[in-house]
Amino acid sequence: MSGGTVVRVGDREISLSNLDKVLYPETGTTKGEAIEYYAKIAPVMVPHLAGRCITLKRFPNGVNTTGFFEKRCPKHRPAWIPTAVGPGDRDGDIGYCRFDEPAALVWSANMAALELHVPMAMSDDLDTPLAMVFDFDPGAPAAMKECCEIAMWVREVLAAVDLRGWCKTSGSKGLQMYVPLNTPCTHEAAAEFALAVGQVLERQNRDRVTTIMAKVERPGKIFVDWSQNARFKTTIGVYSMRARPEPTVSTPVTWDEVEAGAAGDVPLKFTIRDVLDRMDRLGDLFEPVLTTKQTLPAR
Repeated sequence: MSGGTVVRVGDREISLSNLDKVLYPETGTTKGEAIEYYAKIAPVMVPHLAGRCITLKRFPNGVNTTGFFEKRCPKHRPAWIPTAVGPGDRDGDIGYCRFDEPAALVWSANMAALELHVPMAMSDDLDTPLAMVFDFDPGAPAAMKECCEIAMWVREVLAAVDLRGWCKTSGSKGLQMYVPLNTPCTHEAAAEFALAVGQVLERQNRDRVTTIMAKVERPGKIFVDWSQNARFKTTIGVYSMRARPEPTVSTPVTWDEVEAGAAGDVPLKFTIRDVLDRMDRLGDLFEPVLTTKQTLPAR
């Protein structure tokens, strides 16, 4: 790719700019490489984005800057990028971008929207989450190994009530588990159940697990963040790049890999090249989250 390039993605033409601009100084990864990644990952990523209100986090000057979140879909968007009214903020309703086709990923990557943050609900039914999420956030010196151990404990608790979960890395330092529902549920019920599971583990392992948000409680523990199930919250999208020193990605992992991570055998850190290779070999490991139907037990 070179600067000032017009590309065709499906039926869309998109003008790309500054493709040689380095967004990841430590690895020399350019905006062109980020766009190429999103173009290639689109077949497995778009189904997890379609029909949802997408929040962009843009890094036009690279990952060594703070970047900025953009909830409201830019006015300069192409006419073929639809919008949907999402949870909004104190200033009223917000028209979020909807990414329903691969071209939308290329368009957003050209704006250096490296991170895509996604809600649990579809835009046409904001009150019904399609999955419950556990976000395992390690407080140093705890790290991915401990996240994997706690995820395996949560898997045991869920199995006792006939629920299954699928894991992905956050692409940063933690691990997330999605419990697909795809049946009627409320955000409140999902949050309460996730908190209850976290509290079971917290009572049994107070030196290793916390459900308390205060950062003073977190050193050396895994914070089981149940609050990500709130109606207004988003979670980093599966297959989204992250603004880390390397171009890491929020990557689906198998339970065998989680177990290996708990044993300290693998680091569970994946870059854009790793993820494209995994897609070619494994397909979409997160596809069951879109199709599996489960119901939370009554309290």
